[in-house]
Amino acid sequence: MKKLLFFSFLLISFVSVSFAQWKPAGDRIKTKWADEINIAEVLPEYPRPIMVRDDWKNLNGLWDYAITKVGKPGIPTSFDGQILVPFAVESSLSGVGKTVGAKRELWYRRTFSVPQAWKEKKLLLHFGAVDWKTDVWVNDVKVGSHTGGFTPFSFDITAAMNRKGDNKLVVKVWDPTDDGYQPRGKQVNRPEGIWYTPVTGIWQTVWLEPVAGHYITNLRITPDIDRNQLSVKVLTDKTDASDLLEVNVFDGTRLVATGKSVNGETVDIAMPADIKLWSPSSPFLYTLKVALKNGGKIVDEVDSYAAMRKFSTGRDANGIVRLELNNAPLFQFGPLDQGWWPDGLYTAPADEALLYDIQKTKDFGYNMIRKHIKVEPARWYTHCDRLGIIVWQDMPSGDRGPEWQNRRYFDGTENKRSAESEACYRKEWKEIMDCLYSYPCIGTWVPFNEAWGQFKTPEIAEWTKRYDPTRLVNPASGGNHYTCGDMLDLHNYPAPDMYLYDGQRANVLGEYGGIGWVVKDHIWEPNRNWGYVQFNSSEDVTNEYIKYANQLYDLIARGFSAAVYTQTTDVEVEVNGLMTYDRKVIKLDGKKLKAINGKLVDSLNQ
Repeated sequence: MKKLLFFSFLLISFVSVSFAQWKPAGDRIKTKWADEINIAEVLPEYPRPIMVRDDWKNLNGLWDYAITKVGKPGIPTSFDGQILVPFAVESSLSGVGKTVGAKRELWYRRTFSVPQAWKEKKLLLHFGAVDWKTDVWVNDVKVGSHTGGFTPFSFDITAAMNRKGDNKLVVKVWDPTDDGYQPRGKQVNRPEGIWYTPVTGIWQTVWLEPVAGHYITNLRITPDIDRNQLSVKVLTDKTDASDLLEVNVFDGTRLVATGKSVNGETVDIAMPADIKLWSPSSPFLYTLKVALKNGGKIVDEVDSYAAMRKFSTGRDANGIVRLELNNAPLFQFGPLDQGWWPDGLYTAPADEALLYDIQKTKDFGYNMIRKHIKVEPARWYTHCDRLGIIVWQDMPSGDRGPEWQNRRYFDGTENKRSAESEACYRKEWKEIMDCLYSYPCIGTWVPFNEAWGQFKTPEIAEWTKRYDPTRLVNPASGGNHYTCGDMLDLHNYPAPDMYLYDGQRANVLGEYGGIGWVVKDHIWEPNRNWGYVQFNSSEDVTNEYIKYANQLYDLIARGFSAAVYTQTTDVEVEVNGLMTYDRKVIKLDGKKLKAINGKLVDSLNQ
């Protein structure tokens, strides 16, 4: 008992010292969740809800960090201090708040041990996302590299592991921000206006997972409501002709369908005649139990979920091409959501915070979110699946673009990226589509925003549609327009306007609004704040919003099938959010907002 008390005292003392050493960097505004950070349990939720195993270990928390010159050989022998993972080094919640830039590299170091029960298992090291180029060592053994700032990746580290005692994990990151051609979204070295603080390094959960010698690596889930079929492609680490793949589908605890395959074939499952369809008004999800069997025994199994739903286009009684959900027209309406946080930058300070923005979007009466030039952690998409929010997923922009001609079909010279830049775009876009494919909420892929980085648009739009024919393709939201993809997307600020029309595709208003209001004590900077138009009270902002909404309503009859309002929250010096950047003030009258939004969302069902 005395030994137990002594070790408990040591643990409490260590945690107390760590708390004393870590504190948020800087003095800018923060969300309420920043005050609740527990460095012993940072973002403790399971990070991959679309494919769940019981055993895992979270590696978030305090790591050592160092910033060195690019190309300096060898792992640093000394480190600069501690950083709270998974918050980017520039963020307040990292406890560091330093910029890195293209001429320096960011290093991380920590130790970890594994449970004795895992000793016969393979061990995978997972990174939710690291921006941008990552190299990883375990016990001074190089285990892998990755480029791309928005997608998960993992390495089998079994051969480098010590099964007893501590293991040393070292990560090196290089991120050129806007000095490079890579997809980066709104990050720039000199933030101003619509451009924001850089995000360098680890910004999503790092975790360990034990797996069997032969295991499931991914699921590619495809519903087909017209054939009453659910297809599940079960990907594994290697091909074995004696494998049997089995998928059981549950409605709650009740088994409703099952399917099996061998030789790596897709498991095609006949669903019951009375299937429950997913929609914003009824976001029903089936539970999946997926098993990999060999020799009559279960080798690996994972839990997942699926929804029966369909995204398509079709003509209404007046011949206007409309967006459809489950073969019925639906006006899709939602905010431009950039997913930035004053304390964590790309990283929400808590899962509750991540959910909060989506729940408020639902409460405001929207049925869609345009996820703007950023990819979120997996849990964000699961929250959208569960709440019933359709997602338009942007490709994060990068590199340079051609002249922007948004008010007519493009007749200029198409932009030419370097071979390296083009290859980078194609690789990262495919990885984004792959990691998000199975989430039911994804309804539209958006390869380009405006003309930023736009190149070979018809080819990219066609490839996107071929690679995933189950979703719609918005080839360039507000960008240089070509007759390709499923929709023509216009941007107009501040009021809605339809200055082009395409009779063969759906017509959508991809951005409008931007009504600004500087709310004292809830702003990023005391000066430089801006919106497309600015007002000084909630009443004035609400009235302007309703005025634009009524104008939009009149344009629906003329052909608009969707619209995106800018934006969910203020972001740094942009003050045109429905909420302040710290999420502490809702700027508009919530009841009036929900009422007018409901009128728009229901406009095609009247």
